[in-house]
Amino acid sequence: MKAIICARYGTPDVLQFEEVATPTPKDNEVRIKVYAGVVTPSDCSFRKANPFMIRFIYGLTKPKYSILGVELAGEIESVGKDVKSFKKGDQIYGVSPKSFGAYAEYKCLSESDTLAIKPVNMTYEEAVSVCDGALTALIFLRDKAKVQRGQKVLINGASGAVGAYAVQLAKYYGTEVTGVCSASNVELVKSLGADKVIDYTKEDFTRNDQSYDVIFDAIGKSSFSRCKGALKKSGVYLTTVPALGTMLQVLWTSKIGSKKAMFTAAGLRQNKENLVFLTELAEAGKIKSVIDRLYPLEQMAEAHKYVEKGHKKGNVVVTMGHHDS
Repeated sequence: MKAIICARYGTPDVLQFEEVATPTPKDNEVRIKVYAGVVTPSDCSFRKANPFMIRFIYGLTKPKYSILGVELAGEIESVGKDVKSFKKGDQIYGVSPKSFGAYAEYKCLSESDTLAIKPVNMTYEEAVSVCDGALTALIFLRDKAKVQRGQKVLINGASGAVGAYAVQLAKYYGTEVTGVCSASNVELVKSLGADKVIDYTKEDFTRNDQSYDVIFDAIGKSSFSRCKGALKKSGVYLTTVPALGTMLQVLWTSKIGSKKAMFTAAGLRQNKENLVFLTELAEAGKIKSVIDRLYPLEQMAEAHKYVEKGHKKGNVVVTMGHHDS
């Protein structure tokens, strides 16, 4: 099979398009013919081992898993003899946060992993986008912040992969949503359901005399210290980026004060139930995907370079071959 191999840490140019052995599913696994994947900022971090602590988990001198990629969508091509919940031909989507491997034409995963039948009203490219931003936003808003109807929620980075779904999910839970983005993305964020949109190049949301129950920094460009004054008395600050200063604030505010800073490793907290829930929302028209660009698998290095610029809208999707969506 064709795959993108990352044999060493470094710039996007370390990613090589190669032919490798096709994996064989174990008795409890399915083999997925992958039709679409996603390039995320996290993928770029794993590729270059930045922050350095990645090396202590995923390989000190070189990547433990040479095929990167977490999110995937495709068709089940074969099943192990003990598999009961899926069959050959099922159109599925899901994530592989433990062993990666989505940057390839085939991937084997256990039937108990975070896999589900993809939404019937979405293409593979649209479905795989849900695996990236929506799963993360759901964990932060529903499980960490426990958002409630009538609350005021601000999403910083509202046009990004996580932010775009955070806007939609916050609206689904009945909150008043303010999105923060650049001028070029204001109309996009409004179309996703935001009640108000702030152009960060013209206005500082921490200094406009507004206060929020939840501030979700979906891009890690702010801080609890800076946002604290814009939080209500028992407000919650969420961030997707575990910077050292933020983690110290998370620890400190868990013990002292009514305003809380929170972080969670959302990728390790995913489960099949969350994905099925998002499938239901997608099929009911409650969430939709935002795709910035499509790249063929062999142009993975270019996709990484684009994502690292930090200006993508929604998701950057990688396609693998032709199929009927």
